Formats: sequence, structure tokens, C-alpha cells
Amino acid sequence: MHYLNFSNFPVFHTDRLEIRQLTDEDANQIAVLRSNEIVNQFLNRPKKISIEDASVFINDIKKRIENKESLYWAISMKDNNTLIGTTCLFNFNPEKGTAEIGYELLPDFHGKGIMNEVISATINYGFTELNLATIIALTKPDNKNSISLLTKNNFLLDKDFELVNREETADYAVYYLTNQDVT
Repeated sequence: MHYLNFSNFPVFHTDRLEIRQLTDEDANQIAVLRSNEIVNQFLNRPKKISIEDASVFINDIKKRIENKESLYWAISMKDNNTLIGTTCLFNFNPEKGTAEIGYELLPDFHGKGIMNEVISATINYGFTELNLATIIALTKPDNKNSISLLTKNNFLLDKDFELVNREETADYAVYYLTNQDVT
């Protein structure tokens, strides 16, 4: 795995999106996103946060990036800088060349192929720039939309929990994509 140097934070552009660094100005939208009942349906985290909580969260993300622990992007439409979702790579394991991917999107943008663009760009960065061997995704077994997104992007189910600790992830379905599986 390449040295995790995020001093030149990677920004991606797709046909419709800018996938950029999270900023302090995103606090209001982070509070909206992380307090949304539909977004939180399958996540184990507080169901409502304030703008102050969002600011603390953003500062924590900045520290994690500085400490080379994670990458966390804001998703916005090209024609409007307002945050509509996020994606991240975290839980890096340099020895195994693995990282976990995460993502969330405001419900008004569901079903439009947006997250497919985001996941594709995030996977591409993880494999080409970070030289990851495997990207892991954890999702609740009843989160059909997330499972569909993952399988659409060639992720496979880790039925035997070969990539993660079964006790720590017992409530999740574990999916993975290896660098050689990318088509």
C-alpha cells in the first residue's frame, strides 16, 4: 500500500458530481445528513445531531486525515457546492492492503445513480492511488439498496468472515472487492 499521505487531498469529478474535502462550511448539511431518519435506518450512531455536534465531527475527521487514519469526502453536485452525502475510506490495514468503504446520501438523491458514480471514483482511487489489495464494505443484511449498490460494483459476499472478525461484525453482511476483481 502506498504511503498514506493526504496532504494534497484528492478531489474527484464525475459527470454530475464533485467529490471534495469536507469543510467547516458543511456543518449544517452534515447535521441534516446525520440526523436524517432514512439515512440512519441501518447505522448504529446517534439519530440526531446539532450543528455544534457536526462541527466537532468535522474537526475529528480533519484530525483522522492528518493522522493518516482515513479519507472522508463530501459529495456535491457540480453546479451546487451544497453537501448531499459523503463517502470515506477508513480502517486501513497496511499489512493486508485493505480499507473499509463507507457512504451515505440524502434521500432526495436516492435512485439517481449518484452513489454509483461516487463508489466507482472511490474504488478507483483506493486501487490506483493507494494500491489497496481489497476494499471491504459492511452493511446490514436487510439494507437492500446498499447490497444492490455493492453487487453492482462487483463486491462479493464474505460468507465465512475471512476478512473481518466475526464477533465484531456479527450484525453485518461483509462484502469485499479485490483489485483483481475490478472490471
